[in-house]
Amino acid sequence: MSLAGRLWAENADLAAAALAHPFVTGIADGTLPRERFAGYVAQDAFFLESFARGYALGVAHSADRAGLDAFADLLAGVREELRLHGSYAARWGIDLTGVQPLPATLAYTDFLLATAALGGVALTCAAMTPCMRLYAHLGRSLADRGVPDGDYTDWVTSYADPSFEALAGTLEKLLDAAADAPAVHRAYRRAMELELGFFDAAWSGA
Repeated sequence: MSLAGRLWAENADLAAAALAHPFVTGIADGTLPRERFAGYVAQDAFFLESFARGYALGVAHSADRAGLDAFADLLAGVREELRLHGSYAARWGIDLTGVQPLPATLAYTDFLLATAALGGVALTCAAMTPCMRLYAHLGRSLADRGVPDGDYTDWVTSYADPSFEALAGTLEKLLDAAADAPAVHRAYRRAMELELGFFDAAWSGA
């Protein structure tokens, strides 16, 4: 099994907790209150801007052309996610300017940026892969259940799209080139924990 595959398998408990989270199940059945999703969109837009900066640091730290090109492609993928959030903001009147990040959002962005700035390419990939793999997993899982048409259909179809899966695979290939070190496992686990904390905050609004 690849390093990325092993890390995903090691964290299956957190992936299952995310899939069963009331925020995610509310998206799946369309019962999630709009105000909670609107708050999530604003927080996630703030998060994605930091995620993009993490990829940019990956570009800067890449030792070869293959890594540079891969991180550049991943950065372009974040722009597509931000467009999805922008479409929700336009439809629902969500102000994405001057978002005040919740503690859970800041904990995640601070972790990502510190890791990308100081940890090198291997730890950067370990810290950033869980977001991509988890969202691809959630998108596919919810799409397979048959999400009803409604407010959250675009969210599910975007993350279930093969193009998003391909981006997750691109990042996992970079991760597979890293040495299998304890720090890599710790960074991956921490990012998964922060993902679950992000859903907790989106559900509670705090």
